Amino acid sequence: MQRFVDNYPQVESGLLFLGTCGVGKTHLAVALLKQVITEKGDGGLFYDFRDLLREIQASWDSISQTSEWDVLKPVLEARILVLDELGANKPTEWVRDTIAHIINCRYNDKRLTIFTSNFLDTPTKAGEETLTDRIGVRLRSRLYEMVQRGRDTRSRFQERY
Repeated sequence: MQRFVDNYPQVESGLLFLGTCGVGKTHLAVALLKQVITEKGDGGLFYDFRDLLREIQASWDSISQTSEWDVLKPVLEARILVLDELGANKPTEWVRDTIAHIINCRYNDKRLTIFTSNFLDTPTKAGEETLTDRIGVRLRSRLYEMVQRGRDTRSRFQERY
């Protein structure tokens, strides 16, 4: 992961940390973001995916002083984004559409994203949901493209925890 910071901003793909609760995924993602901000002087943004969805929904309230665009713009434009707890929300059509919009915009604009999720690619016990179950095949494929070089780190992290 130090290589990620050392090579930033020439890093071409983000990272995906998968693992069970409490193993340090968020800690690692935030540490990388802080290092980029501190050592490289670049801006970044952290969002818990559940909080982001709540903020978007709150923007729909007629008394809200914030629009949906006001909430999404910094997320879409951040040079580096940590999106924590991907897949934590019940996978409704609106949740999937929202994450698809964010992921596709960041992918098309070649913006680095670091994702964390408690949902693994392979269930460890019968009936356990996977990340693909939570976000869908298409988005899981897009995530793979976004973090292709991060695959080795993700795999080692997933295997250890």
